[in-house]
Amino acid sequence: MGYFPNWTLKTSGVVMPDERLPAAQTFIAGLQHVVAMFGSTALAPIIMGFDPNVSIFFSGVATLLFFVITRGQLPSYLGSSFAFIGVVIAASGYSGTGPNLNIAVALGGIIACGALYAAIGVLVQAIGTAWIEKLLPPVVTGAVVAAIGLNLTSVAMNMISASPYTKWIALFTVVAVAVVAVYGRGLAQRLPVLIGGLATYLLYAATAPTFGAPPVDFTRVAAAAWFGLPNFVAPVFDFKAMALIAPVAIILVAENLGHIKGIAVMTGRNFDPLIGRGFIADGVATMIAGSGGGTGVTTYAENMGVMAVTRVYSTLVFVAAGIIALALGFSPKFGAVIGTIPVAVLGGLAVVVFGLIAATAGRIWVENKVDFSEPKNLLTVATALILGAGDLKLPVFGFELGGIGTATFGAIALYHLLNRKPA
Repeated sequence: MGYFPNWTLKTSGVVMPDERLPAAQTFIAGLQHVVAMFGSTALAPIIMGFDPNVSIFFSGVATLLFFVITRGQLPSYLGSSFAFIGVVIAASGYSGTGPNLNIAVALGGIIACGALYAAIGVLVQAIGTAWIEKLLPPVVTGAVVAAIGLNLTSVAMNMISASPYTKWIALFTVVAVAVVAVYGRGLAQRLPVLIGGLATYLLYAATAPTFGAPPVDFTRVAAAAWFGLPNFVAPVFDFKAMALIAPVAIILVAENLGHIKGIAVMTGRNFDPLIGRGFIADGVATMIAGSGGGTGVTTYAENMGVMAVTRVYSTLVFVAAGIIALALGFSPKFGAVIGTIPVAVLGGLAVVVFGLIAATAGRIWVENKVDFSEPKNLLTVATALILGAGDLKLPVFGFELGGIGTATFGAIALYHLLNRKPA
């Protein structure tokens, strides 16, 4: 086999990473992954005062770079990481509204984080993953994956809770996606997020004025240009900001490892030889994103949820998704069209995909036969779930560790503390 797989055509059933759909279906499946990532990839930069269109552009760059570095063998989409939010706000002094005027300082820290992350990847590639496996056994990686999914709960709830009407719209989205996923046939069954989301979009457009909800507004679409360069920003390297943001790399390692393990469970493939490459790719992509005004990136659990529903794992789908994201970044009008999707619809999609992230943890535990009659396993998972779901923010050496970080480090520390009991 050469550097890349020889993808074989597959038109039905489960599509593995080294298989491919017909070209048109590949493009549509890639578009579905763009829809799945869009809410979080746009939301994270907005929270930090970054330009979401720039972050979408760099998510496309990162996804294509990840594809090349992992030799086209590991299906993943790279989008904005929520792990950066707390430290970026702290480092840049962002007020929480409007553009972040101190974004350049945060970008320097993001680049430092990416460099540390890539260095860890080089180490893993050189000496293997045994030390990571020992540090992060399946009970811990499953707990981290579950904590990530549960930590996003508040994001989904905030998106759907504006009014009773938006809650019902979100629930209709969930049902529409589920019905298409379970009862759809052929191509339809492969596109539940896209079809379910479109059905609810049309329902919202037809009923929103009746229930006093904001109508779908195409004013910005008409005003936006068809083509335009993203608003790139150059970084500034400030040691304090770099020291504050760089440790996020540890969270990204655990997050990415959990994602890779989750994909391995879904596909039945052993991706351990690609873990180092995955870390290097994610780290380099984060450095590139930080060099132009984008947020730090990570492999996206939202897109793992889409793969779990569709059972399409072809890596070529993510090439299509990356190219579509690049087009989004270069087209303010296309970005404006995507921006018309009601928050309630995005929230309903978030309920589905965030829930599937958390549920993937169960598969990790089952496949690895984690024994929950062992108190050390039970207590490790229980603690991580609550710390992640509750988003416990912990001040550590001058910076604030968010809920995902607290759950990650808490699970690692507690497991190894409890695992010292002699047999």
